[in-house]
Amino acid sequence: MKCSPGVVTVLLLLLGQTHGDSLNQTEGQVTLSEEAFLTLNCTYSTTWPPTLFWYVQYLGEGPQLLLKALTDKEKGSNKGFEATLDKTSRSFHLKKGSVQLSDSAVYYCALSDTVIGTAGGAGCKL
Repeated sequence: MKCSPGVVTVLLLLLGQTHGDSLNQTEGQVTLSEEAFLTLNCTYSTTWPPTLFWYVQYLGEGPQLLLKALTDKEKGSNKGFEATLDKTSRSFHLKKGSVQLSDSAVYYCALSDTVIGTAGGAGCKL
């Protein structure tokens, strides 16, 4: 992916839905000027208490865990990115106050249930 100087490109992919659980996030390509404010929406619907994740995948690399939240109102931060799990609004929006060219990447929102004792354990629902 080539970016013009001063332009941050964010690609978004949705990790699908299974067993009645669903996840929706900002779709498509988002292009911002450097130092702009970034918000990537992530909302979910699930029958079980979820664990929410944000992954980032930089060009030529595999996905890396960026943020994780398990409890309501739990706020995570990493590399200037923040997200707060809000179980009332069923959201885990990713935000960054000042994006940089180095933030150009693909971002994934994902969820897993937190049911204990399931066969094979819980994992990201793809």
